[in-house]
Amino acid sequence: MISTSNLSMRFPDKKLFEDVNIKFTPGNCYGLIGANGAGKSTFVKILSGVITPTEGEVILDKNKRMAVLSQNHFAFEDSKVMDVVLMGHKRLWDIIVEKNAIYAKEDFTEEDGMRAADLEGEFAELNGWDAESEAATLLTGLGIKADLHDSFMRDLEEPIKVKVLLAQALFGHPDVLLLDEPTNGLDIKAVAWLENFLMGLDDTTVIVVSHDRHFLNKVCTHIADIDYGKIKMFVGNYDFWYESSQLMLSLISNKNKKLEQKRQELQEFIARFSANAAKSKQATSRKKQLEKLQLEDMQVSNRKYPFIEFKPDREAGNNMLKVENISKTVNGVEIFKDLSFTINTGDKVVIISDNDILKTTLLSVLAGDIEPDTGSVTWGVTVTHAYMPKDNSAFFDNADYDLVEWLRPYSPDQHDSFVRGFLGRMLFTGEESLKKAKVLSGGEKVRCMLSRMMMSGANALLFDNPTDHLDLESITSLNKALIKFPGTIVFAGHDHEFIQTVANRIIEILPDGTIVDKLMSYDDYIQMKIDQDNN
Repeated sequence: MISTSNLSMRFPDKKLFEDVNIKFTPGNCYGLIGANGAGKSTFVKILSGVITPTEGEVILDKNKRMAVLSQNHFAFEDSKVMDVVLMGHKRLWDIIVEKNAIYAKEDFTEEDGMRAADLEGEFAELNGWDAESEAATLLTGLGIKADLHDSFMRDLEEPIKVKVLLAQALFGHPDVLLLDEPTNGLDIKAVAWLENFLMGLDDTTVIVVSHDRHFLNKVCTHIADIDYGKIKMFVGNYDFWYESSQLMLSLISNKNKKLEQKRQELQEFIARFSANAAKSKQATSRKKQLEKLQLEDMQVSNRKYPFIEFKPDREAGNNMLKVENISKTVNGVEIFKDLSFTINTGDKVVIISDNDILKTTLLSVLAGDIEPDTGSVTWGVTVTHAYMPKDNSAFFDNADYDLVEWLRPYSPDQHDSFVRGFLGRMLFTGEESLKKAKVLSGGEKVRCMLSRMMMSGANALLFDNPTDHLDLESITSLNKALIKFPGTIVFAGHDHEFIQTVANRIIEILPDGTIVDKLMSYDDYIQMKIDQDNN
C-alpha cells in the first residue's frame, strides 16, 4: 500500500494541494485526473520522491518496490535496449553490474568468490535467471522486435524509445507502479497490449495519469480526482465518474425528489452501468465495489466543463467534397501521390496513417491552406468549411492584445457582450478574457480556436488532432459536441474514445499510398485489422 499523510504542496503563486490523506491499495488501478495545472504530474513526482512536499509525507510499506515511467527519452542513449529494461529493477541491476565486475577481474580473490556467491544467491531470489526472458516478453508485447533488443538506445526512433521506457517501468513485478501518460506515442496494438497487461496485475498498486478515456475506462478500478486543492476518491472507471457526477449534480439540485427516490435512481444507474462491464478481473472487482455504493457515499465534483456547440448556418446539399488525384511534395519529400476519394454529406471521417505529416498535409490541402502539386479538391457550392490546424502558432505568436480583441475579427457580431459570451463558454470569464493572446497555454489556445470554429457557422468541420493539449473536461465537451453536430466532419486524431464515438467512416492511407475506405466504427475497424493479421 502507498498512502499520504497531511500532504500539502504550495508554490509562491499557487496552492496545489492541502491536507491530502489518501490510500492506494494493492490490486487496484487508480486513474489520477484533474484540470490542466491541477497538479497531476506534480503529485506523481511527490509519490515517487522526485519532489518534496511542502508539508506531510508519503508512506510506502517497508520492503515494497516502486517503479516509475521515465519521462526523459534521452536518459539512456549509451545503453542497450535489454539493459535499459533490466535497470527498471534497481537492486537486480546493481547485482548484475557488481557480479559482472567481479567475474571480469584477473586477480579473483577468495573474498571476491564469497561476495560473488552472496550476489548469486540474491540474484536467484530476485528471479534473475528469468530476467532477460521477462524483459524480452515485455519488449515483444509492446511491438519491439527481437533484433532491436541488443541495439543502443541512441540508434532507435523516438516512438520505440518510449516503448522501451514503458517496458522498463513494467519490468520485475513492482509493488507500486506510477505511469504518467503511458499511452502517449503508442500505436493501437501497443495500447491494447498495455491494457491487457495492467488488467492482469493481481497485487500491484497502479496509479496512472492519462488523457486517454478509453484507456482509463479499460484499466481503472478507481478515479482519484484533483479538485480545488483536494483529492477525492471515486469507485469505478472514468465514464462512471463522469456520468455519476452529472447524475449527482442533478439529484442534489432537484429539491422535489424525495431521498428514497434519489437512492432508487442511483441504484438503477449503478445496475445499468455494472451490466455493461466487460468480463475482466478488473471489471468484476469494480462491479462488486459499485454495487455497495450508497447515496451518502457519493461525492460531487466541482469540475467545470466548457460549453461547445457547432451550429451550421445552413444545410449542405448532396455534393460535399470530391478529391481527385492529388499529390504533394514538401522539401523534396513526396508526402502522398494520386489520392482520390469522395466525402458525402453527413460523413464523419477519421483519416488514419502511420505518418503524421501526411495527415497534417492532407488536411491543410483539403482546407485550402496549401495547394496540391497535382489534382483537384472540389467543395460543393452549398458547403462552408472551417479548419482547426494542429499547429496554431500563427494565430497567437504576435497577438499582443486581449482575447476579446483576438476573437472579434472572427465574430459575426462585433459587440463586446457577444464576443465575451463565446469566450465565457470556453471558461474565459471576467479577467480571464483580458489575458494577452500570445501568453496563453497550449490548452487555452485550443479553446480559443474552438471559439473561433463555433462562430464560423460552417456545415463542414476539419480538425487536425483537436484533443492535443486539452484536459479531460474539454475533450469530453468537444467529443459530445461533434457527436451532436449535424454536418460533415473530417479529422485526424489519436484519442481512441473520441474516434470511436465521432467517426462513422474510416479512411486509412497505407505506407504504399493505398487507401482503405470503410463505413464502420473504429473498434470494428481495429478488430478487422487484427483478424487480418491473425490470418
